[in-house]
Amino acid sequence: MSIQTFTAVIHKEEDLYVAECPEVGTISQGRTIDESISNLKEATELYIEEFPQKEVSKSIMTTFEATVNA
Repeated sequence: MSIQTFTAVIHKEEDLYVAECPEVGTISQGRTIDESISNLKEATELYIEEFPQKEVSKSIMTTFEATVNA
């Protein structure tokens, strides 16, 4: 057993926060950011238990600017 670090991408949809792990593809939600991350952790652990990953590549997170007509 080992500990691995994954990325959580979070956005808000109405009353819930949706959290996604891009390395594995798991998604979960919660009423708070902490709850959504906790649920995502559980979903990811269960997924990896069922479908072991040989190697998980790290996602690259960045930002960019786009011109938007207001």
